[in-house]
Order: sequence, then structure tokens, then C-alpha cells
Amino acid sequence: MTARIAILASGTGTNARALLNASAAGILGDAEVVVVASDVAGSGALVHAEACGVEGLFVDPASSDGREAYGDALAAELQRRAVDLVCLSGFMRILSPGFIRAFQGRVLNIHPALLPAFPGAHAVRDALAWGVKVTGTTVHFADELVDHGPIVAQACVAVEPGDDEERLHERIKAVEHRLYPEVVRLVVEGRTTIEGRRVTLRERTGVR
Repeated sequence: MTARIAILASGTGTNARALLNASAAGILGDAEVVVVASDVAGSGALVHAEACGVEGLFVDPASSDGREAYGDALAAELQRRAVDLVCLSGFMRILSPGFIRAFQGRVLNIHPALLPAFPGAHAVRDALAWGVKVTGTTVHFADELVDHGPIVAQACVAVEPGDDEERLHERIKAVEHRLYPEVVRLVVEGRTTIEGRRVTLRERTGVR
């Protein structure tokens, strides 16, 4: 059975576009992106979805009374579409515990730093301010805390002389656009096992 994927994104949606392109190209394995949901009307992610012929869904935070109610509304929309896996792609809203419970072990997030270093909304800026020589990106399963859940994969990006936030972030994004679809495929193929804070990866078995 084909796995049904939802992407949650707030902004320009470069990682959303990478996942949409990977879905169209069959790179995600036996899976497809069926909906892109956003908390921002007219976001870039929704525009990308429309261009790819995928449903774009605006779930208005103003229509819900608080974070928990919004999480319930968002979860209900995805459950109505029989979503199997949720991929956060720059979704700038903290998910409620209720949402996480509804999709326990089935929510992935990508973060532009090597967690647990530099969590939060300004990871690239914080890495530069700290003076690190290497940063990168992390794909992890989301839990009820921000940028905290079990790590599936990481990739390094060197900080170059003269880097500013925009320049460094662009190089990180280029790595993210490769790494995120690879991790989604691992999860879809059932090759990840969560054991506490550790994620075990299994080799592919059988013939593709």
C-alpha cells in the first residue's frame, strides 16, 4: 500500500518543493505526497503544491482557540486524508502534544543545525555567532519538545570565511534537499526503529 505523506510548511517551502519533486520522481519509494498544509495563506509551499497538482490546504490558526485546539484541527484534517507520515518543512508553529500523540512516531522534522546544538528558529544565525567551523542539518522524529526528538540522520556543512546567514543557509538547504527525501524513503520502507533517543537503521532487504 502506498504511504500517504503530508507536508507542513509556513514559508517559501524549499524543502517542501524538494519533497514534492522527489514524490513526483518516485524517489520516496512506495509513497506520495497527498497534501501540503500551511498556517499561512498563500505561502510559497502552497504555491509549489498547486504547481505540482497536489492539494494545498490552509489551516487558519485564527479559527482555533489556542495551540491545542489548532493541533486537533490540523490532525483532524490530515486524518481525514488518511495520512501515514507527516513531514515538517519549515513549519514555524509548535505542534501540540495532542497532534504528536495522533501521529506518534510518524512526524519528521528537518532542522538547519547539528542538533542538539542550536535548536530554535535562528539556528544558522546562532551557529555563526558562536563561531563554529562546522554546522549542518538534522532530520529527526518530532516529539513534544522543540527540535528535540530522536535523530535519524545528520549531514555536515563547513562554515566558510566571509559567510553570512543567507549564504550559509543556502548551502545548508542544498544538503537538506538531498537528505530529507533519503530519510523519508528510509521511514517509508520501514527501515527505522525508534528505541528511546536512538534510531536504528536497517539495510534494505530483497529486490527493489
